[in-house]
Order: sequence, then C-alpha cells, then structure tokens
Amino acid sequence: MTLIEIGWVWQSAAMALHGHPVPRRHFESGEANAFLGSANPAVECRVSAPLHELPPGWVPADVAYQLIHDELLIDGSARLNLATFVTTWMEPQAQTLMAEAVAKNMIDKDEYPQTAEIENRCVAILADLWHAPDRGVATGCSTTGSSEACMLAGMALKRRWQQRTGHDRLRQPNLVMGANVQVCWEKFCTYWEVEPRLVPMAGERFHLDAAEAVKRCDENTIGVVAVLGSTFDGSYEPVADIAAALDGLAAGGGPDVPMHVDGASGGMIAPFLDPDLVWDFRLPRVASINTSGHKYGLVYPGVGWAIWRDAAALPEELVFKVNYLGGEMPTFALNFSRPGAQVVAQYYTFLRLGFAGMQAVQQASRDVATALATKIGEMAEYRLISRGDELPVFAFTTADDVSGWDVFAVSRGLREHGWQVPAYTFPADRTDLAVLRVVCRNGFSHDLAELFFHDLRAVTQRLVTDPAAVGRTGPASFHH
Repeated sequence: MTLIEIGWVWQSAAMALHGHPVPRRHFESGEANAFLGSANPAVECRVSAPLHELPPGWVPADVAYQLIHDELLIDGSARLNLATFVTTWMEPQAQTLMAEAVAKNMIDKDEYPQTAEIENRCVAILADLWHAPDRGVATGCSTTGSSEACMLAGMALKRRWQQRTGHDRLRQPNLVMGANVQVCWEKFCTYWEVEPRLVPMAGERFHLDAAEAVKRCDENTIGVVAVLGSTFDGSYEPVADIAAALDGLAAGGGPDVPMHVDGASGGMIAPFLDPDLVWDFRLPRVASINTSGHKYGLVYPGVGWAIWRDAAALPEELVFKVNYLGGEMPTFALNFSRPGAQVVAQYYTFLRLGFAGMQAVQQASRDVATALATKIGEMAEYRLISRGDELPVFAFTTADDVSGWDVFAVSRGLREHGWQVPAYTFPADRTDLAVLRVVCRNGFSHDLAELFFHDLRAVTQRLVTDPAAVGRTGPASFHH
C-alpha cells in the first residue's frame, strides 16, 4: 500500500462565493486504505516530523496531534516507571481544572487574583502542616519544583550570612550537606559561588549525621542542609540530631548556623505518617523547608514550594513587590511567567483529600513499598539497603556471593518487561556499592507490585541459570 499525501489547491467556486480562497484536499498519487486513513489521520498523509527547521506548510490539527501522539508511544508507560519520584496519575477532575487554568499566568496576580489567593492558601496549609510559629502569617511561595525552591532557600541563607558578616567580599561562604543531596544543591553552590562542603558516605552510613555536619561548620557556613528522604535509598536524615548538635556548637561559642530541610519528598510524607518525628519548624534551628508538589504532593510535574519559618528568615531585599488589585503583592522567584495549572491542582489535592485522605494515600504507598521490599529481601540473590519504611522508596543490591551478573544486568532485564528501574552506584566514598532503587507512588498498587516481583524473579532466574543472558554488565543509561 502506498500512502497518499495532503496538498492544498484553491477552489475558484469558493472564492466567488466567499470572496477569499478556501483550501481543499488534493490527493496526489498512490493508493490508500480508506478505513486505516479515517481511523488514523497521520497515516492518511505522508508527513514527516520536522527535525531542524519549520516545515514549509501546515497540516490539519488531527494530523499533527496523531503524529506526535504516535511518536510519544516510544516513551513507554509512565505508570511502570519505578525510577521517577514524579506523580504519574491524577483524577480526571484535576486534569480538567488544570486545563482550565493552564492559560493563566501565575505572575499576573492583579489579572488573576483568585489564582493568587489559591497559591496563598496552599502556602498557609503547608506552613500549618510544618508547624510554623505564626501559622496565620505564612511566608512562602510556589515554584516550578523543588530545585527552584532550593535555590531560593539557599539565596536567603547566603544573604542572611552576608548580613551577619558585613558583606566581606574576602570571605568565602560554604554550605554543609551530605554527598547524597540532589544535584540542585551543587548547582546552587556553583551558580551563587558558595563552597559545597559535601560529607561523603562511610561504611553503612549513607547520609549526613550530626557529628559529620558540625565538624565541617565554621564562621563562613551559611547553613546546613538536611534531607528528609534521600533519593539514593529513601532514608530520612536525622534532622533533630543535627539541629541539637548545631545548638550545642552555638552554645559553646561556635558559629550560629541555621538549617534548611530539603523535604522534596519527605515533606509530604512525614506529616501524615510520622507525626511524632520532629523535623520541621518545631526545631528553632530550621529556617526554611522545601517540598515538591509534583512528587508526593500528588500533582503532575511543575510545582514546588518554599516555606520560611517567618518573615525574618527571608531577607526583605530579596522580595519584589508587584501591583495586586491596587495594592502590593510580594513575590520571590527565579522564574517569571508560568501557568497557574499546577498550583490549582495542588489546591484541588488538598481540598479533595484533606488530612485523612492524604494520610491514607501515603500509607498505601508505604505499605506497598515495605511489602515489596520484604519479598525481595527474602530472595537469596539480593540484600536490602533500605526497607521503604520512611519514604515509600527502597534500594537493594546483589548478595555478596553473586558473581557473573550485577544490578545493571537486572535493570536491563526488567526493561525488557516494560519496567524502568534505575541501577547506579552510590557517591563518595561508597562508589563500590551499586544498587537498584524502587519508588512506590500513588497508583503503584499491590497488584502491580506483585507483577513486578514476578518479573524480577524471572529476570533473576534467567541471569542465574543462563550466563549468556547476562550480556554486558556495568552502568546502564539511567542517571541519578
């Protein structure tokens, strides 16, 4: 079968009737399957997707849609992606609200006052959830994600340090954090000329602890970053212990170093599942907290949140004023124009679920994670690094007696079954440890977990019994 292509010719009769040319389809040459053409408009014409330049003409909307839609099928199923922390499912009603709000520019607060009000409500809800001292006057903002939120929090820490030290240009600021931090913190240090003091892993310690944090603090330390939910293994860093150690440092005549809590994932888990864990503004040492609305905040990609302890924690000179209904609205952001859809979706999620609903959803994810981790831990070929009992995330590696294949071969084998599971090495000084990591999110049910476990056993059995099936070992294409 030869596909036919679309061209356009001018119909003179239409010109006489309406006074302007009207295009009509012109079938060039070839044969077509009429049923296939009507069922799939992209098949009805020979249209190649432009790669390096605009095409010379246009195509109908249904053709453009179908062509791009078909290309995106190559991405596979987002629901089977166990590598990402990002939300991959929302209710139809939330998607409808997002479509209605996508054309609203968040920065135009005077033009879209109710969208601005919804943002303020979300900030207040998070400040309350994280026990801000004055919950009636919340200080914070929405962002495009946790990376921007971390940049804003880091800028505030640096500016407060400059205020304390008199803006001495000869002094080099530094930021203390574990080597397991998300790459956005290293970007912050590079972009804002701050020395990153990364605490390497050691033995079975896979994140920052109090002793190592204090050891690296001095008069030029702008802050310590504690991560509530490491992306490497899902474990919480001991925020309260680090805060107590910094309190002791200051009481002994040392520097008074504030903390920032990177709660990209844990900030939406701990309040609901670990209410007795003290990690937030209940600790006076904590100056700011960020989270990702598009991770365990249950919203599609494009929203994060930065909340400060109070107005004093956010230097006034970093906040700009914009006109808002004849008054002034403060704004603090790296981005300018962005859609209001994700902020509206965050508010929908808060309203739709409430505290009990959020608790139920997060508990379901943790239950799936711990159950799946337990099953994998019982397999002789693997050893658990974490158990999914903090973030609904766990990591595992091969048992000490496994040889001939590695976690990278397992990752590739699972991909043949449609599952995307990252395999990677830990950072310094544990680059010798390579693991697989599973992220359990809303929508990854016990049933899907059982199917995954079935495929993991099949891949493992093949690797054990058929050495030729291993193929190459070593790192795959995933990047942490």
